[in-house]
Amino acid sequence: MDEATHDRELIEPPVAGDEVATLLGSLERQRATFAWKVGGLDAEDLGVRVAASAITLGGLLKHLAFAEELWFSTMLHGRAPGEPWDTVDWDLSPEWPWTSAAHDSPQYLYELWRTAVVRARAAVDEALADGGLDRRLVWQPGDGGERSSLRRVLVDLIEEYARHVGHADLIRESIDGLVGEDPPGAPELYPPR
Repeated sequence: MDEATHDRELIEPPVAGDEVATLLGSLERQRATFAWKVGGLDAEDLGVRVAASAITLGGLLKHLAFAEELWFSTMLHGRAPGEPWDTVDWDLSPEWPWTSAAHDSPQYLYELWRTAVVRARAAVDEALADGGLDRRLVWQPGDGGERSSLRRVLVDLIEEYARHVGHADLIRESIDGLVGEDPPGAPELYPPR
């Protein structure tokens, strides 16, 4: 097996895997595609907007880093959010991940997202060992109803990434013409498992 084929297998869900492998493989595929679409850009490129949308690739990096932290660390395990999330006044700045990214360097945004993915993977592994896909969130905002299972959270994050990969695809095409649905191997930005 050549290196490109090996890398390709790392970002694909199994063809006939069990539920855990399929969900995690699908999430990893979305993460890898996202990494491919946002990787290797400078500050100007990370700030590009398309049409009337306020979404930028830098904002997507920060938003998805926050989503990883919120769902897999704070909500799944009840851990306090770390930096930079712990200093934000969310009541005054609900759009902070989107708008503040314009002031961050590409290196900071890339590392923030990569670190969040690595931490999220560890948090998911921990939850799988402690209840599997039926493991419930420790905390969930809302009306106090039934808490989501890890299974549901994984589906929600796959959906979140898929939606934002579509945004990233349009923005990246406008920057340098990069198009396609699957990265040609593991992108440099994508943290290895």
